[in-house]
Amino acid sequence: MTPTDSAADPLGAAADAGTLRALEFGSIVEELAALTAFGPSREMAEAAMPLADAVHVGLLQDQTDEASQLLVEQSQATIGGARDVRQALERARRGGRLAPTDLLEIAETLRATSAFVARLSEWRGTHLLSVRDELDDAPQLRARIERTVDEAGEILDSASAELAAFRKRLRTAQDRVRERLNTMLRSSTLAGVIGEAIVTLRAGRYVIPIRAEAKGKLKGIVHDQSASGATLYVEPLTVVELNNTWTQASLDAAREEERIIEELSREVEARAEALLASLAGLARADLWMARARLGLQQDAVRPQVDGSAELLSARHPSLGPGAVPIDLRIGERFGYRALVVTGPNTGGKTVSLKTLGLLALMHQAGMRVPAADGARLPVFGRVMADIGDEQSIAQSLSTFSSHLRNVVRFVAAAGHGTLVLLDEIGAGTDPTEGSALAMAIVERLLASGAMVAATTHYAELKAFAQEHALVSNASVAFDVATLRPTYRLEIGLPGKSQAFAIAQRLGLPPEILDDARSRLAAEHVSMEETLAAIGRAEAERSIELERAREERQAAESDRERARTGVVRARGEAAQTLADARRAADGILARAEREVEEIRRELTRQRNLRSPRRGGVAATEAFDALTQRAARARAEAVGTEEAPAAGEGESAQPRVGLWGRSRTLGSVGRIVDVSGRTGRVTIETDGARVVIPGDDVEIAPEPIVGPVLRDEEIAELKRRAASRIAPRLDLRGERVEAALEQLGAYLDEALLAGLDEAVIVHGAGTGALRRSIREYLANHARVRSTRPGRREEGGDGATVAEL
Repeated sequence: MTPTDSAADPLGAAADAGTLRALEFGSIVEELAALTAFGPSREMAEAAMPLADAVHVGLLQDQTDEASQLLVEQSQATIGGARDVRQALERARRGGRLAPTDLLEIAETLRATSAFVARLSEWRGTHLLSVRDELDDAPQLRARIERTVDEAGEILDSASAELAAFRKRLRTAQDRVRERLNTMLRSSTLAGVIGEAIVTLRAGRYVIPIRAEAKGKLKGIVHDQSASGATLYVEPLTVVELNNTWTQASLDAAREEERIIEELSREVEARAEALLASLAGLARADLWMARARLGLQQDAVRPQVDGSAELLSARHPSLGPGAVPIDLRIGERFGYRALVVTGPNTGGKTVSLKTLGLLALMHQAGMRVPAADGARLPVFGRVMADIGDEQSIAQSLSTFSSHLRNVVRFVAAAGHGTLVLLDEIGAGTDPTEGSALAMAIVERLLASGAMVAATTHYAELKAFAQEHALVSNASVAFDVATLRPTYRLEIGLPGKSQAFAIAQRLGLPPEILDDARSRLAAEHVSMEETLAAIGRAEAERSIELERAREERQAAESDRERARTGVVRARGEAAQTLADARRAADGILARAEREVEEIRRELTRQRNLRSPRRGGVAATEAFDALTQRAARARAEAVGTEEAPAAGEGESAQPRVGLWGRSRTLGSVGRIVDVSGRTGRVTIETDGARVVIPGDDVEIAPEPIVGPVLRDEEIAELKRRAASRIAPRLDLRGERVEAALEQLGAYLDEALLAGLDEAVIVHGAGTGALRRSIREYLANHARVRSTRPGRREEGGDGATVAEL
């Protein structure tokens, strides 16, 4: 067992059995176990425990991450078909003989192992690779078993040549004895002797039934009789030798079958140790995939390890999809280490405590937690919870005493890195004494360095939380109009029990309510009013803080978007420059080739007796190409050497020159100049545009780059399609590097003609996902985006429609 599989080791556990029971950790373990594929991994899941060591918790989470990545890339990844063959392997290891069905299950497990190894053939993750190195699919042993045992567990004739020969003799002998007996059954001489015209087996011999009163009419050996005694089962003497031959063939075949099974059992014995280790590795991988599947089902995330707890939109996993998400914050990061949760009964106070505790346990058992991106959790050295009523009749303990015994243990064990959850702290005794005890207990736990969350109805505790620097109030909201809790947790606000409001809505007479209000102590009323005023002030402060937080996030988002734009712009500029240089190089090379051709032509013309034959045309062509080559060189090296169009001529627009509209930016050849109106007509891209003469400036003739033919464009797309994958994995990349890769990938995807692309960024803390989605949202060639479906990676992937 590796350290990361020590979840069943109680020495490393972060919670005792009472806390696990109070926080309903067992129900999560049952869900996890149900997602495993076979017995060994199911046992591992059922033994899962939250670990107290941060290094081991990190390893568990890394294993779950890797399994999640495998399921994203290969949604059908499974070890389905594996069987729990530990007992069979142990029996073989001790020299025992296996049954054909044992061998069949071993072959099925080896087949599942081989399939899983194949899925990991190109895997690069360290944890699954370490498992792959332990797996033994024993191909020769598996092939031998498959040649020997069929799917029903029967031994095949192909198991050995001897067995095939024995079984052939057996079938021949069987056919002969049955044929002889059937002939006797059809014989007219035995018409009054035969009881029923069938051939059957008795005591391992083929016999026929005859009437008991006619037994003297057929010589043979009686092997059995019917329950009534009216029928005897007789082996006629004429078939005794045939039966002997058949029996001997049966014994020979059975002996050969025994030899084959013994031989296979010894082959399994020789590999038993390796196969047991392989089975354990297969079970570990299956457990990791079960944790990954559970996280996908719960839409859960891996929390960032932090000294404080921050769970946004946290959901208790046992409450199902209808659970109202709550925000939980506690820790030094927020200025307090204790929460006092108040509010009406059934309003969600206890669920809030359980959600915090259960998600902490799930995290430390290697599972994802059902919360929004950006979740943070410490790795608690110990989680202690006193929730619910564990009153002990056998020990004559009251509810108060039962809770107090737990608190005594908690106070003794609490320290830095401890989470203590106390439901209805100080309840079950005199309220004055109970609230005083509760305040002292919270104070002591804080002094030990623990993190504390407690529920109460005591107004004194609300005031204590309001005044204490390390304690914050929190409340569960309640709709008095509907008498229904909203289940929202509002941190910073003290809650009310709402007893009078509920009683009034339920019809309690007004005079009783008035009497009850008059009996409230003035100090209590004053305290409630003060707390309400403080609560309103806290609510206003929270609104201002939230607004400031949103503005800060918006500013950070704008800054990140701007930085992303700069990175992309630099990349596009570099690409454009590279393309321009390549195009210029091509133009220059072609022009120089043409110049060389003209030189050769001029030389040839000089060698002719009539130097004027074609010489003038060649010379003019040479001059033109020389100027074109000069312009190409100037463009290629970025200089001003190219002669300007119209140089030495009038700067006025003239037909045949090239002009540019200062307003439109369009460039085209001048095809008409109106002396009357002063308007100029230029032809650009096959269209004619009429513009004012003072809006036209003379432009150099554009150097036309190479034009690709349709087949060349198709070839470029084919090559791009052969290089591009429909999925880009950016997990583990820093934001800047990831966005650079994404930009290059989208260019390739567009060239390849992909309709959509899957960008895998993982769940993590959400920073990479947010940057990628903002980048895609601002990309000109991305039509729309959506989170990935479950088989595409869920919220750990984004699908871009191009």
